Amino acid sequence: MQEGIDAGRVLPAARDRPAFYRRALARRRAIESPPMLILLVAFGVSLGLTLLTVAMARRHAHLFNDHDLSGPQKFHARPVPRVGGVGIVAGVIAGVLVVLTLNRTIALQGFALLACGAPTFVAGLTEDITKRVSPRRRLFFTAISAGLAVWLVEAVITRTAIPGLDWVVSFSIGAALVTVFVVAGVANSLNIIDGFNGLSSMCGILLLVCLCYVGVVVGDPLIPLLALAGIGAMLGFFIWNFPAGLIFLGDGGAYFLGFYVAELAILLLHRNPQVSPMFPLLLCIYPVFETVFSMYRRKFLRDVSPGVPDGIHLHSLVYRRLMRWAVGNQSAKALTRRNSMTSPYLWMLCMMAIVPAVLFWDNTPALAGFILLFGVSYVILYWRIVRFKSPRWLVYRRTEPGVGDNPGR
Repeated sequence: MQEGIDAGRVLPAARDRPAFYRRALARRRAIESPPMLILLVAFGVSLGLTLLTVAMARRHAHLFNDHDLSGPQKFHARPVPRVGGVGIVAGVIAGVLVVLTLNRTIALQGFALLACGAPTFVAGLTEDITKRVSPRRRLFFTAISAGLAVWLVEAVITRTAIPGLDWVVSFSIGAALVTVFVVAGVANSLNIIDGFNGLSSMCGILLLVCLCYVGVVVGDPLIPLLALAGIGAMLGFFIWNFPAGLIFLGDGGAYFLGFYVAELAILLLHRNPQVSPMFPLLLCIYPVFETVFSMYRRKFLRDVSPGVPDGIHLHSLVYRRLMRWAVGNQSAKALTRRNSMTSPYLWMLCMMAIVPAVLFWDNTPALAGFILLFGVSYVILYWRIVRFKSPRWLVYRRTEPGVGDNPGR
């Protein structure tokens, strides 16, 4: 059958064209598809603006860079800009603008959600620039954002599959309070694990990919389209953050990422009754459990304030006791590479929760079992590492010529 006439010539049918032509045509159609366009536009805007931010930070280092290299959770070798959230937010906005050309209703909900997240992002960005916004204030503004989302986009938790808590969320005020607490907790947890190049950002990308997938499965277009905007924006940032560590998420980026992930998870749960309430919890269990365990460890084991930062998070221990690459080499190149090589360990830990969450997204008993299994596995792994009993197969001991290694530690 003819497909068209070009300058008097009859073009061959698609099936009669060379294989390479058909493959190129399929790739072009894939790129021009609306979901891919959302992803690419968000990626391009984030990629370009983040690069511009890195360039500007060289001229205005006093304003953008993190010069504190001595803190307990500082593992970078040179001052680095901490305002990566600017490019991410711009990328998400650009992605939602593309959504506007496809579905006005979904785009308006997306813009409403971004407006709700403004207090979270501004508070975090202000801390990145001024260093004068305390964790309590950042959590307060994140709670404000969560409250606005309850009101404007109906992102509220109304079921939990947890006895007693289900009764609390059966009341409007109870549901709103639980939602605010959860969103603030998830946002804070993504900030807490933001300790190494690519760690928090890749975990955020994985979480958004899973939300996108389940949204497609249940037939809810809102979640996949908004998730794609977030994925593209995060990938644009990730390229400059990993492995070279040219820019950090900062509090603005980390808190906004946590807010965005939490809100999309809550919207997925609220809009689709077939999704188990345990699905979002298992999906985010790594950063959430890291936060809860750290609070317990500080308060009950060390008898200090849960808000006091320390250097014995799981990711810090992985860096010091499992990633033994080039130990003793203090050059910026070696330290940056060792920093980046730590993150894949934690990506795998995150995947231990993400894979079963995606496979059993509608099975509450199975999800609850995997949540328990993750908690037990995390504690065992932490206990073994902190007591210098790490499994040998987890320790990477390669050393550079002329650089000694200390096998005892």
